[in-house]
Amino acid sequence: MENLAKLLIVDDMPENLHALNAIIRRNDCEVYQAGSGEEALALLLEHEFALAILDVQMPGMDGFELAELMRGTDKTRHIPIVFVSAGGRELNYAFKGYETGAVDFLYKPLDINAVRSKVNVFVSLYQQRNETCRQLAALEKSRAEQEILLKELNSAQGELQRAIRMRDDFMSMVAHELRTPLNTLFLETQLRTIQLERGNAEFFSQDNMRRMVARDARQIQSMVRLISDMLDVSRMRNGKLSIRPQPTELGGLLERVVNDLGPQASAAGSIINLQTIPPVTGMWDEFRLEQILINLLTNALRYGEGRPVDVYGEASDGTVRIHVIDHGRGISQADLQRIFMPFERAASRDASGGLGLGLYIARQLAASHGGSIGVESRVGEGAKFSLMLPLAEAGAARPELPCKREGTTLAGKFGQ
Repeated sequence: MENLAKLLIVDDMPENLHALNAIIRRNDCEVYQAGSGEEALALLLEHEFALAILDVQMPGMDGFELAELMRGTDKTRHIPIVFVSAGGRELNYAFKGYETGAVDFLYKPLDINAVRSKVNVFVSLYQQRNETCRQLAALEKSRAEQEILLKELNSAQGELQRAIRMRDDFMSMVAHELRTPLNTLFLETQLRTIQLERGNAEFFSQDNMRRMVARDARQIQSMVRLISDMLDVSRMRNGKLSIRPQPTELGGLLERVVNDLGPQASAAGSIINLQTIPPVTGMWDEFRLEQILINLLTNALRYGEGRPVDVYGEASDGTVRIHVIDHGRGISQADLQRIFMPFERAASRDASGGLGLGLYIARQLAASHGGSIGVESRVGEGAKFSLMLPLAEAGAARPELPCKREGTTLAGKFGQ
């Protein structure tokens, strides 16, 4: 029964125990009987009692001695004690009983109604105290749960605010990145319109047209690059990015990528030094591998501060590694992992342009090939990015992937 009260009665006379038990028995109480002080001590150490009714005159340990022992122990000192005695009032037992901490003193023969009334009072107090303790425990548990919930809510609110800031910064950055090529195209269009209205045929000479087409292509490629990166990130997060391995020769691919980025390197006031590597063929998605290399090289040119970028490769133990080294500003230890997070440029930590997706996409694409990308850097000493790819036999079966890859080689080349 919930909140069951335990009562202890102690008397060396079995008939007295039986009679007292009959008087105080209740449905919400459990009565324990002891025939001596020693038996009572054993029960007191084992159970928690709402009330102890002790006979004063017992052989061996009497009721007063038992009460003194109870008051000297933390576990039992709080238990209310009622003494019962057959001795006359002239013996002054009551005074001694109250001195030992008793709450009441009864004389035999017992008044049944008085005994029951006292038991009811102390059982009720015990149950009220237990209920108060239970409610306090429940309140404390509720408070602790609310505190945990509040922390979770604060954390969720912080994450939400961070996501909102990231979204706002990202949208602002996308708008800025798209506005630049669009403005350039718009100005070019206005300029050509004016020249057409003036009938200036010399403006549209073959050399000028070639330069105009080249400028237009660069602006269009810039916009395609942004859109392609955002689509790739969406596919990665939804698990729908397609990887289609086929026999791919890495040395030739790397040389082609470096040559294609020559104009970009010149525009940055830099050059790319490629150490020739022997032919290495593995089962890779050539389109995605090209995207990784372009992202790493474009990143090196962006932060290399016009200094040369060194590229070399090595193959051993069933893996091939491509190292891209710049000699620019370097990366702090705190930022070494952050740079691989998506949209980190949303924090506007530098003004180098881009959405901050290139390294994130490169690492995800490397992982999809069973490889990885690592970085070593110190502030002011440049950075070394290393692409590791597992080698596989060129004749290995190509896995069938359900998702069709979208995009073009042009979009892949400008995925930074």
